[in-house]
Amino acid sequence: MLKVDEKTGIFGEGDQTFGGSFVPPELQKALDEVAEAFARYKDDPDFNAELQAYYKDYAGRPNPLYFAKRLSDQVGGAKIYLKREDLNHTGAHKINNTLGQILLAKRLGKKRIIAETGAGQHGVATATAAALMGLECLIFMGELDMKRQALNVFRMELLGAKVIPATSGNRTLKEAVDEALMYFAGHPDSFYLLGSAVGPHPYPLMVRHFQSVIGQEARAQILEKEGRLPDYVVAAVGGGSNAIGLFYPFVEDLSVKIIGVEPAGKGLDTGYHAAPLNVGEVDVLHGFRSYVMPDPEKCWSISAGLDYPGVGPEHSYYKAIGRAQYVAVNDQEALDAFLNLSKTEGIIPALESSHAVAYATKLAAQRPKDEIIIVNLSGRGDKDVAQVAEMLGGTPEQAAKA
Repeated sequence: MLKVDEKTGIFGEGDQTFGGSFVPPELQKALDEVAEAFARYKDDPDFNAELQAYYKDYAGRPNPLYFAKRLSDQVGGAKIYLKREDLNHTGAHKINNTLGQILLAKRLGKKRIIAETGAGQHGVATATAAALMGLECLIFMGELDMKRQALNVFRMELLGAKVIPATSGNRTLKEAVDEALMYFAGHPDSFYLLGSAVGPHPYPLMVRHFQSVIGQEARAQILEKEGRLPDYVVAAVGGGSNAIGLFYPFVEDLSVKIIGVEPAGKGLDTGYHAAPLNVGEVDVLHGFRSYVMPDPEKCWSISAGLDYPGVGPEHSYYKAIGRAQYVAVNDQEALDAFLNLSKTEGIIPALESSHAVAYATKLAAQRPKDEIIIVNLSGRGDKDVAQVAEMLGGTPEQAAKA
């Protein structure tokens, strides 16, 4: 069903093509080295045995597929299952990809890892993997995001990483990616460990490859629990790594509906959002072709990990061919879902994941009780508690009473 050129990273054909690599020659040379390593090792038995050992003994995989009974009973419709990526070591799905890429860097003999981060979860996971392998680590992070996610900045520094503020533009994830790519172009002896399914080839394919463990596990788990595939799989979409990791193993199962949830921010009509698949246009951003917001300078989300003005090319392709539906949830809806899941199931979700939870609960309420929805709970909300407390009254005690 899917059309993708594994050598160029181009999804689709004719006028509907996404992905590729649109970068200066000096950066392309560094990317070619990464692409060759990925092609060489992705199916290598020794490489995969080592990766699976780290997944099991270090990251804690497989993580559970949890039936959220109280939440399902509350909405009174379809069954809601949560894929518990929040239970991974470092608290999010990001560790899946960082362990895979760090093993490639190790085989290439690289001594310095560079990365970008928004909410800080990818930065923490990268710093963790670098510490594990004894490698130098530089993390680029938007200055605004560093303030919003001060706890994760401290965690990265505890792990031995140097966090470098991106001070241009909106001082968020886009600018962190800009500066990380510029650094990589000038330091080809480094390995750029990109955290989302965006960027020039081979990163979208590589990140999808390492994150597909999410959907592979969820698929096997739901068959064991329910004896059939789900009716829907739902995940939040910023750059799109947690979502593509859940979606890809189900993409050939046409009975399974795929729904990605973008951040509507302050409202799609205000322009202050991060929902290019809902209201964007096809353009080139950060070296790849995809849907991009009409005004990237207005990029905004309550969640630091979702405020990216573009989206992964594979998601753009799924939208173009109609395989997936992309909807949007605003800041208030995500915040309400954050509070509700905490009080209903005793699970504090990341604000990123809260977007998916918000839409899934609305969807479940409209569907019959014999249908099944899997939601990717991409991360835990510890990192967001101080931000939520400030929004709800300034102290954790006041927030808890909201």
